[in-house]
Amino acid sequence: MTATVGFAGLGDMGSVLAGNLVASGLDVTTHDIAGAGRSPDGAKFVDEIATLAQECDAVVLSLPDGTVSEAVCEAIIGTPERSVRLVIDTSTVGLDASERIARLLADAGIDFVDAPVSGGAAGARARTLAVMYAGSPAACDAAEPVLAGLSDRRYRVGDNPGMAQALKLANNFLSATALAATSEAIAFGTSVGLDMATMLDVLNASSGQSSATSDKFVNHVITGRFSSGFLNTLMAKDVRLYLDAVRATDTPAVVAETTVDVWTRFAAEQPAVDFTRIYPFTTG
Repeated sequence: MTATVGFAGLGDMGSVLAGNLVASGLDVTTHDIAGAGRSPDGAKFVDEIATLAQECDAVVLSLPDGTVSEAVCEAIIGTPERSVRLVIDTSTVGLDASERIARLLADAGIDFVDAPVSGGAAGARARTLAVMYAGSPAACDAAEPVLAGLSDRRYRVGDNPGMAQALKLANNFLSATALAATSEAIAFGTSVGLDMATMLDVLNASSGQSSATSDKFVNHVITGRFSSGFLNTLMAKDVRLYLDAVRATDTPAVVAETTVDVWTRFAAEQPAVDFTRIYPFTTG
C-alpha cells in the first residue's frame, strides 16, 4: 500500500479525483499552481512540486497537456532527496508525450503508469469514471491502491505506457464526433418543426443513441446548463492528438479530419467554453 500520495493539478477533474483519494483513506498531499482553493478537505496542500517529490511515495498528475506533465516530471526528477517511486498520469497527453515521460522517469528509477480517465467530473464524483491504464506489471501492481481510490471502474489495457492514451484518444474522438453530429442532426430536426425533447426520446430508443443524446443533450443542452465540466479547447486538443496518432499509424482518418476541423474552429471562435456549447455554435 502506498503510504503517501501526492496529487498535482486541481482543476475540475483533478480536485474531484484528489477528493476521492482522501475519501478512500489514503494520505494525500496536493499541489496546484493556482493555490490551495480547490484542495479537498482532508488533504495537505503544498506550494512546490519539490515538496511533493520529497514527501510522497507516489504522485498522481491531472494536468492540461503533455508539456505540463513532462515539466512536472522533470521537476520531480530534479528534486534532491526525493521519495517518489511511482508516477500515475491521469491526463490526456497523447502517445508520444506518454512514451517520453515513461523513458524520462525510467532513467531516474521511477515507475510510470499511463492512466487517462473518461466520464467527466460527474463520473469522478459518482466513482463511475473509466480509468484505463497501462504500464509494467510491477508498476500497475504498485499503482492499484491509488487507482482503486480514484474510481470503481478500472481497465488495464496493456503493458506499455501510451497504450492507454491510444484508447483514451479513440474514445474522445468518438465522443467529439457524436456530439458534433448530434448537434447537426438536432439542428436539422428543429428546423423542420420537430421538438428537441421528442427527438431525444426517439433517438435514445433508436439506433442513433449515443452519450451525446443520452447525456450531453439531455443534461446540458436542452436544459441550457452547458456545464459538463469539460472545455472545448481541451476537446480540440484531444482530437488533434488523435489525428496526429492516426496519421503516424497510417490508418484511415477521413472522419477524423472533419471532426478536428469542426472542433478547432469552435475552440478558436469561442475559446474555453463548455464543450456542450457546440450545439449553439453549430446552429450559428
